[in-house]
Amino acid sequence: MSADRVHLSIDGVPVEVPAGTLLVDAAKQAGLDIPVFCYHPKLKPVGMCRMCLVEIGRPARDRATGAPTLDGQGQPVIQFGPNLETACTTPVGEGWAVRFMSPKALEGRRWILEHLLTSHPLDCPVCDKGGECPLQNLTMAHGPGESRFLFDEKQHLAKHVPLGDLIWLDRERCIQCARCTRFQSEIADDPVIGLSQRGRRLEIVTYSDPGFDSYFSGNTTDICPVGALTTEDFRFGARPWELNAAASICPHCPVGCNLTLNTRREALSGGDLVVKRVMPRQNEAVNEIWICDKGRFGHHHARSEERLVKPLIRKDGQMFVAGWDEALALIASKLQEAGSNVGALIGDRLANEDVYLIRKLLVEGLGSQRLNARPHIATHDLATRYGLGAGSDFGKLGKGGVIVVINGDVEEEAPVWFLRLHGAVKRGAQLIAANSYATKLERYTRHALRYKPGAESIVAVGLLNALFSLGRGEGIEGAADLKQKASAYTPEKVEQLSGVPAQAIGEAARLISEATDVVIVFGQTLLNPIQVGGEPLPEASALAQACANIAIVTGHVGKPNNGLLPLWPHNNTQGTHDLIGNLHFGAGPGPEVIYIVGTDPIGDGRMSKRKSEDEGPFIIVQELFMTETAKDADVVLPALSFAERDGTYTSGDRRVQRFYRALPALGEGKADWEIVQDIAWRMDLKWDYQTAEEIFAEIAATQPRYAGLSYAQLAETRDEWPPVGDEDLYFGGTAYDNRGGIGVQLKSGVELGEPVSLAWLDAPPLPVTAGLVVVPARRLYERGTLIDQSQVFQPRLLDPIVELHTDDAARLGVSDGDSVQVLIEGQSVTLKAQVDGRAPQGVALAPAQLPAGAAEIRKGA
Repeated sequence: MSADRVHLSIDGVPVEVPAGTLLVDAAKQAGLDIPVFCYHPKLKPVGMCRMCLVEIGRPARDRATGAPTLDGQGQPVIQFGPNLETACTTPVGEGWAVRFMSPKALEGRRWILEHLLTSHPLDCPVCDKGGECPLQNLTMAHGPGESRFLFDEKQHLAKHVPLGDLIWLDRERCIQCARCTRFQSEIADDPVIGLSQRGRRLEIVTYSDPGFDSYFSGNTTDICPVGALTTEDFRFGARPWELNAAASICPHCPVGCNLTLNTRREALSGGDLVVKRVMPRQNEAVNEIWICDKGRFGHHHARSEERLVKPLIRKDGQMFVAGWDEALALIASKLQEAGSNVGALIGDRLANEDVYLIRKLLVEGLGSQRLNARPHIATHDLATRYGLGAGSDFGKLGKGGVIVVINGDVEEEAPVWFLRLHGAVKRGAQLIAANSYATKLERYTRHALRYKPGAESIVAVGLLNALFSLGRGEGIEGAADLKQKASAYTPEKVEQLSGVPAQAIGEAARLISEATDVVIVFGQTLLNPIQVGGEPLPEASALAQACANIAIVTGHVGKPNNGLLPLWPHNNTQGTHDLIGNLHFGAGPGPEVIYIVGTDPIGDGRMSKRKSEDEGPFIIVQELFMTETAKDADVVLPALSFAERDGTYTSGDRRVQRFYRALPALGEGKADWEIVQDIAWRMDLKWDYQTAEEIFAEIAATQPRYAGLSYAQLAETRDEWPPVGDEDLYFGGTAYDNRGGIGVQLKSGVELGEPVSLAWLDAPPLPVTAGLVVVPARRLYERGTLIDQSQVFQPRLLDPIVELHTDDAARLGVSDGDSVQVLIEGQSVTLKAQVDGRAPQGVALAPAQLPAGAAEIRKGA
């Protein structure tokens, strides 16, 4: 009998589980349902609600010898205690006999439910939770048939209390389980809500300003076992049984969170299908059962009244509605006239199928090599070759693992990765956080390496040199030459250049050297110049190359939970660059025609408006909204949102996942790949794709990284723990189980047989200035084309600001809220100043679309 396995029986059913398993989990794994309210398998047990009461019989033991007491048949004597016990706080024991459907246990649960209902309103006919309410369901299964208490004696509290802009509280419905407050404290580490008062008047309150100030507040509504917490955009909007469910993928950041889009026809929209709410879809290797609030509330662009719904053509300086035939014929003629002198700018939010066909149209149909992903990423090849190994799952990262985060703010750039890395640290993984300004991850490490702006590559090379000093890299080809080049970056030299103490560099290197698993999360090197045509200079890859060298010399490549993880800017940055490859616009004269799909280079400040339609290239724009770039176009074509079509995205950790159509097309819009095929037909290209699935089959047949994949394979599912959805609402919450597929994580280049090679790139020079250095810092709630369409989000969206240190603001005579002029690289931008403790002295944190480097800041517009 294994010491790490425990054998017991629950209502006569034999159960075998790992030692330390809580009794309520053991029952669930055996297919037995011990009801719970306060317990949640992802939270620490507290035993508050007492709904899981059971009888526990333990083997009797001789007090003198400790040996089991046996009966006349040689079987252990089982002794039941006088009191019921909570199954959610009790780890299993060997030889136990547990009763959860005995008369005594049933009576105890009836008492608990009767007690809860004395303070609970009879709101079932109108409650938002009706139809998926654990209290309702468990009362029907375990509760008394009648109450001994009078309705007039129930507590009467405020029923519609805003905890913030996004979450509402009905105080009467709360059963004081504390799931919401525990989630915020334990998992999100945003303890911005808590319990106030005592007894029957206990209530949830918010401590933050603005209220419920957390990126993850919506998750509390999923795990709330009653209708106490509801979301601003769904409360009183529909009943669960009225909703259709379509599997999808979040369109906002590189994590690739699995979603379910709940849709319904409604009169307010003229009988049209609309998205009523966005729910998490379980994928334990990606987002578990959580999503951030941007993913939950940022779907309203799919049915925005501002959407483009018909093609537009510019005539005599004005945009006019046109038919598809007229618009497509004009585009086809212009493309054929320009031939190889056509360029394309492709947004990294497009689906893989769209990117593939655009590339095919230009390369095979027109002979053009002038394609650029927007934004263009210098480090794609390095991140792909040495990226996390296939099968990576942060849920399995813990003791012995080391996470290095350098030059990135994970909570702002990839929020659910932040939750998962936080969880890994709680399980024992060590964290090294290196950045030029404070981030939330610094709470969880003794190894915070705060460097001067632009010094991230220097710090990484300093770590590499320290690893060589510890004997790492011996026997690896090219290590001797690399060691000689890195030797100039001694801890003392790195301290002088970057400001990071030499001792901290040495301690961090020792952690990495001794680790069993190493994940290196890195952001973009923002202080590097970009050449004309969008191609970054070689030093833009210096940080990624140094990180790759660290992973190589320590042997942490080509296996799960080891390697590089890039903080890409958008949801399909990885897939877009996979399929475009090394093509780029290049320097020199601009093309005659520019085909711009799903990106706004004029709005982002990366491209200038034409002086007139007779000057500059002919511009074709394919978009959801009338962006600044679309306003300058000659032809504008209406595309479809992620909710209106099928396709695939490839997340930042190279996981290819399907999303499915939930809504019909709005107006005359078409999927991007359908528009590209329509153009191809008019150019006499014999394409005949009927579905996105056919395009993906061609991707799998022609792109080595995607070889062998299929829509059927991406749709495969598996049983996951904890169970959620269906009959398990009381246990794991109302997140949906995964019926749309868990996707496939692509192998890294190393796993595909690409050579492992060390290389050296000089660290870029540090900015020299007597003033301030602007560091672009991405914020989750920055305004953008899609998120601006969400009305419920408006109070949280950030207008363009520049964050200043208190001392710098005082020197400039700037107060919080003042308008300031930022002069950088010949540009002048007016922003609002925010004076707080996040920006280090000498650093101005600015919106992500601004250039980085030395800048002059003046008070006033």
